[in-house]
Amino acid sequence: MSVAVAQAAPRMKLTVRDLEVFYGSKRGLSPTTLDLPEKNVTALIGPSGCGKSTFLRALNRMNELIAGCRVLGDVRLDGEPIYGPGIDPVVVRRRIGMVFQRSNPFPKSIFENVAYGLRIGGIDNRSEIAGRVERALSQAALWAEVKDRLQDNALGLSGGQQQRLCIARALAVEPEVLLMDEPASALDPIATAHIEELIDELSNDYTVVIVTHNMQQAARVSDWTAFFYMGELVEYDRTNIIFTKPSQAKTEDYITGRFG
Repeated sequence: MSVAVAQAAPRMKLTVRDLEVFYGSKRGLSPTTLDLPEKNVTALIGPSGCGKSTFLRALNRMNELIAGCRVLGDVRLDGEPIYGPGIDPVVVRRRIGMVFQRSNPFPKSIFENVAYGLRIGGIDNRSEIAGRVERALSQAALWAEVKDRLQDNALGLSGGQQQRLCIARALAVEPEVLLMDEPASALDPIATAHIEELIDELSNDYTVVIVTHNMQQAARVSDWTAFFYMGELVEYDRTNIIFTKPSQAKTEDYITGRFG
């Protein structure tokens, strides 16, 4: 006779309380409270302009780079606030890395793209840099494809390879959290499958938060799903619950394609 084993509650890596974002006088995100579990993948879904990317960028203070943007509320990483006097946003972004919708490699060699963050972080030991570049490229499932052409210009890589290179660049500085803003939206189905497999592998070591418009992708890659609509968090739960038994009618309408 099989015995049901209770699933241990995951440890929370990021805790968000009453987070609000304003662009000038316009509110981009209504007060949002949720906890993001460690070494899990959380998907943020919802129609365009619903607040999901605004929420994502607030998790590593990227919104501060937008003129006129104000962020209110409390975000904590391992219980430590990431906003407040004396807290360096550069240090926050080192711990909470980000990969953008469109790959943005620098016009440098493959090696120097990955080494860039290490160098500006003050690391100048050549063997340490080489080791961390190899490790990051391996984690991004790219090392086998580029190990013999590390000095080639990164702009010569395919679109899917460039996106994995950007993931490697984020991983090289050894973050604890990886934010991904629609990382596969500009890629073909084969490259998208590579990214999805990579996300699954990375969640063994990192807390991953991904914005996606693709419902099937959210269902495939995530453990938890948050549905945003018109700047508000409507529902947040385990992915299998969101996609099979959502508690809010609006969530069900979006999941089933009644609007979007």
